[in-house]
Amino acid sequence: MPTDHTNRSRGRPRGTSARALEVIALGLYSTVGFEETTVTDIAAAGGVSRRTFFRYFESKAAVLWNEFDSEVSELRAAFAAVDGDTPMMDAIRQVVVQVNHYRADDMPELRTRMHLVGSVPALQASASPHYDAWERAVSEFAAMRTGLAADSLIPLAVGRTTLAACRAAYEQWILIEGSDLTEHLDAALRALGRGFK
Repeated sequence: MPTDHTNRSRGRPRGTSARALEVIALGLYSTVGFEETTVTDIAAAGGVSRRTFFRYFESKAAVLWNEFDSEVSELRAAFAAVDGDTPMMDAIRQVVVQVNHYRADDMPELRTRMHLVGSVPALQASASPHYDAWERAVSEFAAMRTGLAADSLIPLAVGRTTLAACRAAYEQWILIEGSDLTEHLDAALRALGRGFK
């Protein structure tokens, strides 16, 4: 995935039906409510059938994870391009900050999306496989750097603590209106890299 978001809009429709439905669903979830919105509502607003909706998404919860899942691919691509001389935790911080660099115009959608994910129980319940995939991308990079198996203690610990630090950074960003997401991520991962000293 391209790793430079400076000239790329994440928040606007890209001309694909999946993306158009994603934007429609996000708007409905925000105004009507997640539980109150049905797949039929989303499909009707997008001018498609329920069958078409399910061609793209397995559930109405899955709609909000579409962009997040694409970020996992971006992480993997960015890790593959990292200079081998860069210390592991510095490399992880740089890649995560780079992949989470969004245009200012895209921030309101991202804030809405993350607020929904953090506040709607059904969306929280759907989070695990998506967070696991993100964490696994980091663990596999750590495994490559350490020469250990990806499912061994240290790579797993690197993946899980990195995800936890990033989730804390996102929570702070959502709470502090007008703050910079990349600054929160950078600060959290720098602290993690030095053992929070």
